[in-house]
Amino acid sequence: MLTLAKKSRMLLALKSYKKQFLNRDLTELDESGTRLMINSFLCDVLGYLPIEEIKTEYMIKGTYADYVIQIGGIRHFLVEVKALSLQLSEKHLRQTINYGANEGIEWALLTNGKHFDFYKILFNKPIESRKIFSVDLTDASTLKHDIEHLQYLHKEAIMKKGLKQLWNKCEALDPLNVAGIIYSKEVVGVLKKLIRNKYGEKCEEADIIKSLNRIVLEKIDPALIKVHRSGKPDRKGKKVAAVVEEPLVEVPGGVNNGQEAVLE
Repeated sequence: MLTLAKKSRMLLALKSYKKQFLNRDLTELDESGTRLMINSFLCDVLGYLPIEEIKTEYMIKGTYADYVIQIGGIRHFLVEVKALSLQLSEKHLRQTINYGANEGIEWALLTNGKHFDFYKILFNKPIESRKIFSVDLTDASTLKHDIEHLQYLHKEAIMKKGLKQLWNKCEALDPLNVAGIIYSKEVVGVLKKLIRNKYGEKCEEADIIKSLNRIVLEKIDPALIKVHRSGKPDRKGKKVAAVVEEPLVEVPGGVNNGQEAVLE
């Protein structure tokens, strides 16, 4: 999304934010003090202009959201701030999602200045939310990885429809959607062909689906899986060596339930 140079500058700003606020003993900092931290984060790290693009105390049906990021009259996401001394909770999330739902804002950032949880609000019946990513800025060793998530909230990324790209990526990698592709006739057909070519067996679709069900339901040690390699003959009849693929890696936490799409 952002260029390497711009991500490097963003990383420097993030390190400065951490040094200024998170490396100090501010454990008793209240919500108003935490908002000063978030002012710096939104301006210095994410690149928004104060007042013009960062709307504070944004009124929503008689209550106030802490911030709404607005560029050119378009409200892109809201930011709800809790005190640095507090742990983010389900109660805080419900409040944040209600703000977005009541105002028709699809994206919400919930933070206490050190933890940043970013959500997509789904306007279903009832209203639902989906966590897109979560970062902890107190861990210096993960800051480079955090930038890969936070870059989507940067002003430049927002102006280039970065949130749409982020959602497309989440949808593409959602385990339920990937499972739908795996069970599709096209993939099952390819599996039938590969099995026939390698083992000389003509399997029915139902048998292949039963095997897929076992892959999904049973825990399989990735180290025991032998990646299929098929050498393809060239025009002279010689076999071309297949590209050696990366070892299969088990996804931590197992199958996503579709309610959370934390990007790793």
